[in-house]
Amino acid sequence: MEAHITQAFAIIKNGAAHILPEADLIKKLQTGRPLRIKLGMDPTAPDLHLGHAVVLLKMRQFQDLGHEVIFLIGDYTTRIGDPTGRSKTRPPLTEEEIKKNAQTYFDQVCKILDPQKTKVRYNSEWLSQLSFADVLQLAGKVTLARLIEREDFQKRLAEKTPIGFHEMLYPLMQGYDSVALKADVELGGTDQTFNVLMGRFLQEQYGQEPQVVLTMPILEGLDGVNKMSKSLGNYVGLWEPATQAYGKLMSISDELMWRYYHLLLHKTEDDIKHMQADVYNEVQHPMKLKKIMAHDIVARFWSAQEAQDAQQNFEALFQKQDYSKAQEITLNHALPCELWIVDLLKELKALKTSSEAKRLIESNAVSVNEQIVNDFKAKISVESQMIIKVGKHKIFKIQ
Repeated sequence: MEAHITQAFAIIKNGAAHILPEADLIKKLQTGRPLRIKLGMDPTAPDLHLGHAVVLLKMRQFQDLGHEVIFLIGDYTTRIGDPTGRSKTRPPLTEEEIKKNAQTYFDQVCKILDPQKTKVRYNSEWLSQLSFADVLQLAGKVTLARLIEREDFQKRLAEKTPIGFHEMLYPLMQGYDSVALKADVELGGTDQTFNVLMGRFLQEQYGQEPQVVLTMPILEGLDGVNKMSKSLGNYVGLWEPATQAYGKLMSISDELMWRYYHLLLHKTEDDIKHMQADVYNEVQHPMKLKKIMAHDIVARFWSAQEAQDAQQNFEALFQKQDYSKAQEITLNHALPCELWIVDLLKELKALKTSSEAKRLIESNAVSVNEQIVNDFKAKISVESQMIIKVGKHKIFKIQ
C-alpha cells in the first residue's frame, strides 16, 4: 500500500471495534476519491453525551482525512424507534418532539464535527416517498428468519414479550438509508452491528457496491459497568456546564480512566501502557493523570478556557474545600424551613427519583455541612450558606 493510504487506514482503525471487511475499506481508500461516510442517529431524546461522542470522533477523523461526512437524522425511523437493546416496544414520539430533538442533536454534534463540512440529511426525504409496493419489494429481500436472528428479538420471544411488526421493519429502513445515500462506509456502536450490516446487504440487493461497516466500542458510564445512558444517570452530557462535566469525570475509577483515555482522547495502547507503567513504578500519581484526562476531555468538547476554569474550580472545591466556588442555589421562599432530605435533594435538582436518593443516602454519599446524612427519613433545617454534597461531584450552597 502507498504510505498515505497506510497512514489513513491506521488512523481509521485506531480505537475501532470492527471494520467489516478491512480489505474493502483499503480498496475504497485506494480509489483516491472522497468516500461517503454515513452516521445515523434517531432523535428519540433531546440530549447527547460522551457515549455518543465516541462514534462522532471517528466521524471527525474521516472529515479531517478529506472524506464526505453525512450526519443522518432519523426523523422517520424515530416513528418506530430502534429496538436495539430494548426489552419492550418504544412509545411513539410526536412530530413536534422529533423536530425539537433533531435541532438539539445538530447543535450538539457541531461540538465535534466541522459544521462547514457536514452534510445533514433526514431519512424522511426518501422513506416518506416509498409506496406500499416499494415497501413490499424491500420486505421481500429479507427473510423473517434473518430478522429474528437478532439478540434483542430472540430474548423477547423467549420471554414472551410482544414484538410489534413495525419493529421488524426498523433494520430494513435503516438499511435502505444506505441505499438512498449510496454510502461507502457506515459507522455505529457495536450494538448497531445488525442494523449496519443490513445496509451492506441491501446495497448488494439493489445492485450497489456494499458499504464497509465500522463499529466503535460502547463507552461505559461513570459507574464503570453499564453503557453510558441518561436514563441510568451514569452519563456526562455534552450540554452540561463544563465544571459539572469535569467533576463527573473526576469521579470515575482509576481502571475506567484508561478506557476514557483510549476512546475519547485516542491514546494508543502503547501510550496507555507507558502511563500505567508510570503509575506502577510510582513515577506518576493516578489522580494527576485523571486530572489531565478530565481537563483534556473538557478542552476537546467544550473549550480550553472552560477546561482550565473547571479544573481550578474542582481543585478549589474538592482539594482546598473553598466552598465559595460551590454551585449556588436559591430555594423557593414558599418551601417550609424544614424539608425531608429527599425533597431537598430534588429541589436542588441533584437527582430525580426517591429510589436514587435512597441509594445515595444509604451509601453515605450525602452530607449537609460536612455531616453525613444516612437516615432516609431525615428532616433538614434549611439555612442560608448551607453546604450540601451529593455523591462525588456535586456540591451546592443554599442562598
